[in-house]
Amino acid sequence: MRALSATNKYLFRYKWHFLGGVLFVALSTLLAIFPAQIVRYAFDLVGEGIDLYHLYAGTRAQSQVYELFGRNVLLYGVLILLMALLRGIFLFFMRQTLIVMSRHVENDQKNEIYQHYQSLPLSFYRRHSTGDLMSRISEDVGRVRMYIGPALMYFMQLVILFLLIVPLMFMVNVKLTLYTLLPLPVLSVSIFYVNNLIEKKSDEIQRSLAGMTTFVQEAFSGIRVIKSFVREEDSRQQFAVASEEYKQKSLSLNFVNSLFFPLILFLIGLSTIITVWIGGQEVIRGTITTGSIAEFLIYVNLLTWPVTALGWTSSLVQRAEASQARINEFMHQQTNIVSGPVELDIQGDIVFDHVSFTYPDTGIQALRDVSFRIRPGQTLAVIGNTGSGKSTVAALLSRLYDVTEGRIRVDGQDVRDLSLRTLRGQIGYVPQDVFLFSDSIRNNINFGLDAPDEARMLQAAKDANVYENILRFPEGFDTKVGERGITLSGGQKQRVSIARALVKEPKILILDDALSAVDTNTENAILGALQRIMHNRTSLIISHRVSSVKLADEILVLDDGQIVQHGTHEALMQDQDGLYRALYERQLQSEEA
Repeated sequence: MRALSATNKYLFRYKWHFLGGVLFVALSTLLAIFPAQIVRYAFDLVGEGIDLYHLYAGTRAQSQVYELFGRNVLLYGVLILLMALLRGIFLFFMRQTLIVMSRHVENDQKNEIYQHYQSLPLSFYRRHSTGDLMSRISEDVGRVRMYIGPALMYFMQLVILFLLIVPLMFMVNVKLTLYTLLPLPVLSVSIFYVNNLIEKKSDEIQRSLAGMTTFVQEAFSGIRVIKSFVREEDSRQQFAVASEEYKQKSLSLNFVNSLFFPLILFLIGLSTIITVWIGGQEVIRGTITTGSIAEFLIYVNLLTWPVTALGWTSSLVQRAEASQARINEFMHQQTNIVSGPVELDIQGDIVFDHVSFTYPDTGIQALRDVSFRIRPGQTLAVIGNTGSGKSTVAALLSRLYDVTEGRIRVDGQDVRDLSLRTLRGQIGYVPQDVFLFSDSIRNNINFGLDAPDEARMLQAAKDANVYENILRFPEGFDTKVGERGITLSGGQKQRVSIARALVKEPKILILDDALSAVDTNTENAILGALQRIMHNRTSLIISHRVSSVKLADEILVLDDGQIVQHGTHEALMQDQDGLYRALYERQLQSEEA
């Protein structure tokens, strides 16, 4: 229960729902107990009425006895029906408070987890699979809800029943009560041992489900690759193996439950048999009446469902404990990317001061003692081979990661002192790995705007050289791009991504290999438009193609995380043995071929 203590704050938040639920549980339980006592009176009345009826046989008093007997039985019957009706009403309100509370808690917990997920750094997402994240925010939260709702409700019902019924049973007959409750310790021991099995098997099921969810998510995201390599059958077989593993673990848990519930019912049935047997002997001795046996049988039946449900609720609690532990594992992780206090209207003076960076999850050093400056309105290009650290420069400037050594300053302020909203809100970033949401092209371009502007959106589409392409679609800007932009070509997706960055009219523009998926003519058209856009705007162009960077005011050449050359295109071409010229000639030969 230690992990589940994290849910106590929700019980305090919805304390009136919880307290109302406790009240309605108590009232509904009381209205289940009172009819048992009325039945005892009715049984005793029937016995006494029959004796009196025979005693006054042949007299006028016999009819009066019959009428009195009938009125009393009718009164008891009406009282039982009235209490059943009231109990049904209170049971309704019991569920409307406790189950509704659990739904509120489920909603709050999902929102808190989602908000916390968004605050965690990129290194967190590199360590954990999407399927695992989805499983914890859906399956695990659902299991915790079952603990806060049904499990708590039935457990409270059981506790109140025992607190009320057991003293009443002792008041009637101590010996009969002890014999009737005799199977319950055996039941408790059985629950203790079986729930240990349930906990282990539940945890195995959750891990298996998370793995299967991850596999399915990757398979559907990469469906183009699967179809291109004709691996549908292989993918199906892998899913079948994962599904079979999940099925076997679920069947194993179901086998334990299948043995558990009959055991509980047997022990409850044993209590009923003991009640009739011992109670009959007490009736013969004259210590109790037949009505008391009827009362005891009703009490045993009232305890039957809660005690039977004890195994189920115990299973729910064990599953919820395992799920909440998994949720706590992520919720206790804190981000090292903390927003600073400084709000700043950025001008675009960027300084990398002896910056080194090592990825925390892999230990790979991406940058080594990198220093440069971009003055306001200038365009800096960073070029290099794959793995040279180009994209890391963009990630550090946007503060998706913090530097390991050195400092990055924007307008003289360390980026760690700036508000993340201020910094990222004034940066237009086109990532290397283009991602479009499953929405219309219009909403994808306007994604970074709080208030969409039609004129700015159209101009951004024209500047990204995607306007004419969009107009050719039957629905124009309202065309749905599908999951991850699957309905668009690679070049179209890249240009929509550029338009999404341009529509913000950012103070700093970062293009991270943003033209890799377009042809030379489209690249030249986009560069021509960008040259106008980048005028008097601080820009960072990252690319492995020389044609994309030659218009920059200055070019940095990275190799293995270090700056090996810097200067203008013309100056770098003068160095016959330099990496920049080698890249240029290699790409020129590739284009000619």
